[in-house]
Amino acid sequence: MSKQPEKITITAPKDLSLGKTVAYESEYNPSLLQGVPRSLSRDTLGLSTRTLPFDGSDIWTGYELSWLNKKGKPQVAILECQVPVTSPNLIESKSFKLYLNSFNQSAFRDAAAVSKVIEQDLSRCADAPVHVQVIEPSAFSSLKMVELSGTVIDDEDIEVNQYQPDASLLKTTDSHADETLVSHLLKSNCLITSQPDWASIQIRYKGPQIERSALLKYLVSFRQHNEFHEQCVERIFCDLLRHCRPDKLTVNARYTRRGGLDINPFRSNFEAPYANHRLARQ
Repeated sequence: MSKQPEKITITAPKDLSLGKTVAYESEYNPSLLQGVPRSLSRDTLGLSTRTLPFDGSDIWTGYELSWLNKKGKPQVAILECQVPVTSPNLIESKSFKLYLNSFNQSAFRDAAAVSKVIEQDLSRCADAPVHVQVIEPSAFSSLKMVELSGTVIDDEDIEVNQYQPDASLLKTTDSHADETLVSHLLKSNCLITSQPDWASIQIRYKGPQIERSALLKYLVSFRQHNEFHEQCVERIFCDLLRHCRPDKLTVNARYTRRGGLDINPFRSNFEAPYANHRLARQ
């Protein structure tokens, strides 16, 4: 059996509501939002916000957004928001859920007013402009469920014995490739609670051909790793960039929802985020 890689340890702020018993508030309270410095993970990767090797955003979908109109009648909608990778903070997910829950018994003029308030609050928490869209029921029929394009590598016949991230597993061939690879086997654990985080991941690249079985072993090696969604995706991007040296690289992960929220980090050095289409697992 090969030697297990050294466990990567990231320490999160101690004042987060995640992992603690908290009371749910049903009236608007922006103070519930909590940001987590992106530097916590980026420091371990040797990344500086001023010289990031990627662009992109954290794309969130909120399925449990509700508020009251001025007559007290409940309204529902789906929330989409994009947090830029250049923001000093990421949005902590449980605090986001608690914050959205605080709209339930609060009255707003219309969906546009709700969108404006959320955009202001998230931008303040992230310390950067966050784009927000509130999708009302009349537009639900326009939303699509679309699977990730590319070649699925999950049928590779591999033997796995490492469940902590190990970039040394990555290998390239002597060939050159311009391809998109997909796996549905990415799993990591919450940094605070160790609850499982499940995702499908799409890797689009141009450069030395990445050995598919090696890539799948590497992705599976995250299975017992504790780190936030956004941090895992950035670690994968950096490991691929350093060990496989592609000329172009995109890493796009779509995580299954928890508490009505899904998080979909998108990192690329050559293209913009795609449309936010839900996967079947989401």
